[in-house]
Amino acid sequence: MTLTGPSVAAKSGTTRQLVILCHGYGSDGNDLISLAPYWQQVMPDAAFVAPNAPQPCDGNPMGYQWFPITRLDPSEIARGVSSAAPILDRFIDEQLSLHGLDASHLALVGFSQGTMMALHVGLRRSVAPVCIVGYSGALAMPERLADEVRSAPPVLMVHGDADDMLPVSRMHEAVQALGEAGLAVRWHVSPGLGHGIDQTGLDLGGRFIADAFAGRRPASAVAG
Repeated sequence: MTLTGPSVAAKSGTTRQLVILCHGYGSDGNDLISLAPYWQQVMPDAAFVAPNAPQPCDGNPMGYQWFPITRLDPSEIARGVSSAAPILDRFIDEQLSLHGLDASHLALVGFSQGTMMALHVGLRRSVAPVCIVGYSGALAMPERLADEVRSAPPVLMVHGDADDMLPVSRMHEAVQALGEAGLAVRWHVSPGLGHGIDQTGLDLGGRFIADAFAGRRPASAVAG
């Protein structure tokens, strides 16, 4: 299966970096590609692509899902992420080849279910992306991460403390597991924010990715 979705070309006209954005359950690529115009200001050489997930959404026939999910059951999430991972992994390779780039010029961004996918796939690729940014998400199979991680890109997790879809506790659990696996991880909690991305999160994510592309890595200590 080949994924398709909207894309935005590099503002400078020359693509030197690639940002792949993985949307959440029931949404589509048009949701996250809307971040591109903001981030182009600090990343003019970056192209952006936001694939539609591989399955029509069970809960929203107008949207897509990376995998079916009926509840936040760890075993259900584990099965779903493992099933969808090869599809996203192959899409990443296709896009890097299309743009003539290697994985050292790649950033992965996810929202909600897309964060689960970006973390799962990005941390198991033989060549690390420059960074991973996860909004309103969680880490699938945290107990297996230390044994399965193949690369250690810096990670930023951003979450609202009023999220009633994925509680902020899931972000804190992810941060702990990522840190224990030896990753440089930073996090931010947006007060009063539900299941979404606010301006602070947008700014933090853009700066984090731009810094990673420029070779400026965050400190290894967890920080808000």
